[in-house]
Amino acid sequence: MENPPEMSQEDMLRVRLSVLKREHRDLDEAISALQDKGTGDALTLKRLKKRKLVLKDQIRRIEDALLPDIIA
Repeated sequence: MENPPEMSQEDMLRVRLSVLKREHRDLDEAISALQDKGTGDALTLKRLKKRKLVLKDQIRRIEDALLPDIIA
C-alpha cells in the first residue's frame, strides 16, 4: 500500500487560506445577522468582530507568503 504524496508547504498554506477565508465569511454573516435582528449583545458582537480582524490578519500574512512582492 502506497503512502499518499506529501503536500507542499504552498499547498498547505493554500488549504489553510481557504479555511480562514470561509471562517471569516461565516463570521461576517453571523455578525450581520445579529446586528440586523438586534439580538446580539454588545460583548458578543465585539468578540466576533475581534475574531474577524484576527482572521483578516492571518489571511493577509498567508497571502503575502504565497504572493511575495515583486520589485519592479
